[in-house]
Amino acid sequence: MLLLCYIDGKFVKPEEAVLPISDLIIQRGVGVFEALASINLKPLMLTPHMTRFINSAKSSCIVNIPDVEFMKNIVREGIKKVGRDVRVRTFLTGGDAFDAEKGCFESPRFFVLFEDPGFITPEEFEKGMTLEPIRAGRDDPAVKSTNYRMTFQLPAGASDVLYCPNGEITEAGHSNFFLVLKDGTIVTAPLNRVLKGTTRMAVMELLKEEGFNVEERCPLWPELSSEKTSEAFITGSIKMVVPVVKIGGITIGDGRPGKVTRKIAELYKKHIEKWLE
Repeated sequence: MLLLCYIDGKFVKPEEAVLPISDLIIQRGVGVFEALASINLKPLMLTPHMTRFINSAKSSCIVNIPDVEFMKNIVREGIKKVGRDVRVRTFLTGGDAFDAEKGCFESPRFFVLFEDPGFITPEEFEKGMTLEPIRAGRDDPAVKSTNYRMTFQLPAGASDVLYCPNGEITEAGHSNFFLVLKDGTIVTAPLNRVLKGTTRMAVMELLKEEGFNVEERCPLWPELSSEKTSEAFITGSIKMVVPVVKIGGITIGDGRPGKVTRKIAELYKKHIEKWLE
């Protein structure tokens, strides 16, 4: 549920927030965004999120981006105004026109949504997630664009898509993906193939501190077999660390959250304070 919006230089009620139909985020889907959570009224990994936000905008030829400290302050102020933990989504739109001569979108609109966080419950963690494989990849993994159309094409029971171009597993629709092989090796796609996840960054740090063997390569579809894989999990800003128990018609491991996933989820929550800003 939407709780508060920032648009046109002010905080307003959700029903008062409007965008002109001339904006290219409406007409052509041109826009980028970020989604982050607050914990104890502090934004989680705000700097990495805003860095990625700016990089996504630049890669999309959006210029005249607001100052990063200004945007950070809007996020903090909005969280304070709501008065409880929220999910924050920041947006930069394509604005009203594309300057063909300069090759850029010169008049972006910046707006922010503050919503109920929708954190994963203990019951949802124990149930685990089912992912629906699709034989495609995202257009540009380095850009967090507003085009999430593929993630809505889900059969009953599936929570998200899993991009599997040419038999390689890259990422889920909203999260980074990790496969735990039976020999204990953890495999996750390299950053040149996927979005640079902020939770991925933190989890990679924890995995290395704990002495896990981590391979940064795309997991292969045949590795999902019960002979090779013991468990899988995804990481995301709102989901944090969540077990994956089924991919399409394939049951992962014994179909329950595995011990590695549980350990990483616990470690992440234990150390989360150091990533609050």
